[in-house]
Amino acid sequence: MNTKQFIYLFALVMLINSPLRAQIQMPQASPPSKVSQLVGLTQVTLEYSRPSVRERKIFGELVPFGQVWRTGANSATIIEFSTDVTVEGQPLKAGKYALYSIPEKNASTIVFSSKTDLWGAVGYSPSDDVLRVKATSKKLKRPIETLEIGFRDITDSGASLFIDWEKVSTQLRIKSEVDPLVMNQIQAHVIDKTPDNPGIYFQAATYYFNTDRDLNLALDWVTKSVEADPKYWTVHLKAKIEQKLNMKEEAKASATKSMEMAKEANNLDYVGLNERLIKALK
Repeated sequence: MNTKQFIYLFALVMLINSPLRAQIQMPQASPPSKVSQLVGLTQVTLEYSRPSVRERKIFGELVPFGQVWRTGANSATIIEFSTDVTVEGQPLKAGKYALYSIPEKNASTIVFSSKTDLWGAVGYSPSDDVLRVKATSKKLKRPIETLEIGFRDITDSGASLFIDWEKVSTQLRIKSEVDPLVMNQIQAHVIDKTPDNPGIYFQAATYYFNTDRDLNLALDWVTKSVEADPKYWTVHLKAKIEQKLNMKEEAKASATKSMEMAKEANNLDYVGLNERLIKALK
């Protein structure tokens, strides 16, 4: 082997073993996406890949009716709940699940599987199912080119998980247990002991006010918060509770005080809130 041949062979070996040969970077056909939503006190995280229609017929052809679909592309779609929830009224424990679908013409069966390491639905077995629920599907007014999964209609204790693609929207309701968790905290931090932080009194009073519980107790708590550390928002809550207890003069005095504090802090939103509250008391 002459010198020229040796140099050529050496260069070829170096090229083969070079990290530059790894891969060419280019856009993915179904890019990955991650969605996270706080539902009540539950953190819900969803990871999936997003295929596009690309002039294909999706449901009934690319995604056959009556067959298990990965609800996305590439590896299985994964959903995780930080606390126990209910899905369409059925209980589901906190944890991580593969989210599969079995589409039909006007509905879909949504499957939560314990097997989360599969490539799509390859290797799927009903024996790994943790929960199956029926979800209604409806026609969309405008087509969705790229699969979109997310959350809408969010309340203090629930949200609707939607799966929108092509001309079909499938939706199911997720609910999170909120009231028992909050009441346990109030019991532990406010009822069973005296909190050092006056803001805890304010939080407990706010929850009691918003959920129509014992307003006299809520007034006692917010009064303690105001006496320890008066803020325009805590005084405003005191005025609202007094108003609801039909304590008009006390409510007017509290709202006036809150409004003066809000003006000093240049918070026009609370100025307006107090003005409307005072007007309603006349």
